[in-house]
Amino acid sequence: MQIENNKEQVPFEHYQALFRQADAAGMAERSGAKWDGEKFYVNLLGTEYQISHPEYAIACNVGEAFRLPRDGKPVLAMTEEGTIPSGSGKCRQDQRLARNVSGHCPLPLPVQTFLLRYLLEGKQVLWQGQWKTFREMPWGELYIKPYTGRVLTRAAFTFGTRVEAFKNACEKMGATKLSHGDAGYEFDFLGGYKMRIMVWAGDEEFPPNAQILYSDNFETGFAPEDRVVAGDILIGAIKSRM
Repeated sequence: MQIENNKEQVPFEHYQALFRQADAAGMAERSGAKWDGEKFYVNLLGTEYQISHPEYAIACNVGEAFRLPRDGKPVLAMTEEGTIPSGSGKCRQDQRLARNVSGHCPLPLPVQTFLLRYLLEGKQVLWQGQWKTFREMPWGELYIKPYTGRVLTRAAFTFGTRVEAFKNACEKMGATKLSHGDAGYEFDFLGGYKMRIMVWAGDEEFPPNAQILYSDNFETGFAPEDRVVAGDILIGAIKSRM
């Protein structure tokens, strides 16, 4: 299969190689992820994923799972009946994301890369009960322009124009309803990390708006580029259920 989307494929393969060589016990101790001697267990937005080590494979208790063996050819690992949430983006062959029988995507490569980075570099950091905007965290000012376009503007025009559908999707995901904005919800994102998203519908005078807040442990637990990806993952997961 010809791979054209190197922007996603190259970083995935880089972190896959690092993951293969990394010490599993060290990753489990640092990140807090459960390790049973063969697989890590991580819960992303309410779905538990099992990640095999040292040879990378990812599965969950619903749908088909995606893995890349040493020859680089994509293989689908079957699990129980159902489908993996599509996260963000559409399936394309050049992403090595084969469709399953019901037409849904396995977990997109950027999300898999994010989970690999979490296991390799993530930290257990206690939440102090505070919330931070992206700009308020270290390096936030440097990344704020791409973050605004990729995350906040996208959220505003995806959800602020369809507030009821946004509410329904968040409630399907088991999120906690907030009193902020025209609609707002709190999510258990990954491990001990939490996220909040609030949207405001547009009108004749003002365009739709959105804000995302991060639990304060994101400040030291994640690199700034991973905080951007976390926002992207949250939006994609909600959108997939609308």
